[in-house]
Amino acid sequence: MNLESIDMETHLHMYETAYKIRQFESKAFEVFALNKIPGTMHLYLGEEAVATGVCANLTDKDFLTSTHRGHGHAIAKGADVKKMMAELFARTTGYCKGKGGSMHIADFSVGMLGANGVVGGGIPIAVGAGLTCKLKYPGRVVVCFFGDGASNQGANFHGPLNLASVWKLPVIFVCENNLYAMGTSVRYSTSVPDIAIRAKGYGIPSKIVDGMDVVSVYEGAKKAVEYCRAGKGPYFLEAKTYRTKGHSKSDPAAYRPEAEVKEWLARDAIKMYREKLLKEVHLPLDQIESIEARVNQDLEDAVKFADAGPMPTIEDALKDLYVEGGKQ
Repeated sequence: MNLESIDMETHLHMYETAYKIRQFESKAFEVFALNKIPGTMHLYLGEEAVATGVCANLTDKDFLTSTHRGHGHAIAKGADVKKMMAELFARTTGYCKGKGGSMHIADFSVGMLGANGVVGGGIPIAVGAGLTCKLKYPGRVVVCFFGDGASNQGANFHGPLNLASVWKLPVIFVCENNLYAMGTSVRYSTSVPDIAIRAKGYGIPSKIVDGMDVVSVYEGAKKAVEYCRAGKGPYFLEAKTYRTKGHSKSDPAAYRPEAEVKEWLARDAIKMYREKLLKEVHLPLDQIESIEARVNQDLEDAVKFADAGPMPTIEDALKDLYVEGGKQ
């Protein structure tokens, strides 16, 4: 698939999505330094092409499970950046009313089943959702994002993949291989050069894509989604990518070799996609700048919305914990 084979509407959507993820994370990084966000964050900066390319193939009826580094997944699936920012600010106007924070954002209305602070925790949830789709909603798919570190989790990775294959569930396992599980290089922790190889052990077809290239990810995900929608079973996608920042807000990532960092940062997904849209798709510059201006304003508005929201009270602590009568 080349750039010209993708319709203009999809290109515009993907560029806006990738740019919105970048700006959201940049703004979150900025306001964290102003002591407006409690706790920590795991920024998705650098990995924008993965969530963008995968989710561009989905509908609101499809489902998604995420990770501790989940802001990009939520945005790509259609989550409201105002509610997301308010949740980071720990305000009652946030998705979890200020009680979930960065690692627990969910929006069932767009199929976002939630981020997850447990390494690999979203994988068994995705398999459960996949079983529901097979039994009740044929044609829908579930995308499960996780990192290279999660692929070494026995209970959360190997067991669910086996079940997904045995039951032929419509789950797309997307491994965002950013080369490091916290500060541990994949070279030291993983027995295979490509994590996608592990899918073969469960009879699951797989593909490796360039996680810094929106079009490469989009193409790979398109094939995976078509395979799962047809009822053929699960699919495994490995995206080779790289995070700009450390594992979390408090990690300076000094363990990464300077030459490696320089090489990966030179392949900035947003800049490369923008340049291709201008030179190869011949998208007018003013159209791109219009998207950027709109997103920038949306993020300014999101910060204002979050900052103006009330903090949860002590009385709020025990609310929204249970479901009664089928209603939350």
